[in-house]
Amino acid sequence: MAFNASSSDDSQTKATNMTQPVKEAPIQSRTPELRKDPVTNRWVVFSPARAKRPTDFKSKASGSHNIIECAFCIGHESECAPEIFRVPPKDPNWKLRVIENLYPAVSRSPECQFGQNSFAKHETGDWGLVIPGFGFHDVVIEAPLHSVRLSDLDPKAMGDVILAYKTRIEQTARHDSVKYVQVFKNHGASAGASMTHSHSQMLSLPIVPPSVSVRLDSMKEYFNRTGKCCLCEVRLKDFLINETTNFISIVPFAASFPFEIWIIPRYHASHLHEIDAGKAVEFGGLLKLMLRKIALQLNDPPFNFMFHTSPLMATDSELPYMHWYLQIVPQLTGVGGFELGTGCYINPVFPEDAAQVLRDVSNQVAD
Repeated sequence: MAFNASSSDDSQTKATNMTQPVKEAPIQSRTPELRKDPVTNRWVVFSPARAKRPTDFKSKASGSHNIIECAFCIGHESECAPEIFRVPPKDPNWKLRVIENLYPAVSRSPECQFGQNSFAKHETGDWGLVIPGFGFHDVVIEAPLHSVRLSDLDPKAMGDVILAYKTRIEQTARHDSVKYVQVFKNHGASAGASMTHSHSQMLSLPIVPPSVSVRLDSMKEYFNRTGKCCLCEVRLKDFLINETTNFISIVPFAASFPFEIWIIPRYHASHLHEIDAGKAVEFGGLLKLMLRKIALQLNDPPFNFMFHTSPLMATDSELPYMHWYLQIVPQLTGVGGFELGTGCYINPVFPEDAAQVLRDVSNQVAD
């Protein structure tokens, strides 16, 4: 994998004695700019006039709550939907559990699969296509105690969460009707979380979602033009936050949101579920660091993260340009009519500035 930057040792050690969020950052005179991302194929308007200093971005949402226990807590297993598996297996002192979602968006009923009934696929007049809502909607309970957040886990436990995603993707992939699995986490009520106990979700779908198709078409276009995978060639200069042997964390060149972060394998990898145990622990350590950095610098904001992987039935000819990554989006700004109407986003913080701020937050926050 070729990287267009020098070593990040200085950026990793620059602020090793810092324990507080960055207070100041140089303000450069900038004019508005439009950037197009080669991965998402999305235009982003960077408008620094709409913001103050990059370091002034703080969440206004309160992360506090008074709940001590809930249905996701250890000892309350009977209050949940059926369990799929736990880690360790059959252990009453479990570390994580994967369960069915009590209020699923799709149905796991076999009758909903293609070919199981006469309504497996049909058009509604000339207007649109209707297919049954078959799929799997699962919840990954990341810790047994209510007070423990994902970022509180050590890298090994973080890696176990990643391996739970891997295992569940492999299980649902056995169903021919499942085309794509979306893994995501909503943290905080304004980010869509209905439960405060740390958890993430997985939706196994009978379609490849349109945004996934757009992303893959954009990556294919770059590959056809250059002969290279766009994420293997990602620009690191000015955008790098941290790096490990096998992963990098960056603020993307055309970040749609302030302080958006991507964690990308440095090696070419098309499918999340192909990660091994050692790399899962390494990835978990870097994810922990990124979550701690945004919590410290941005006043513990609500956030979403989404794994962007490849369709399960991707062909050998498609795999060279398909490269998975994790997107983390702190909830700092809203989405309005312009974004909804155009598909473009307005970001008041240039990615280079956001990356600098996050580099300057001490790596010791993950200890």
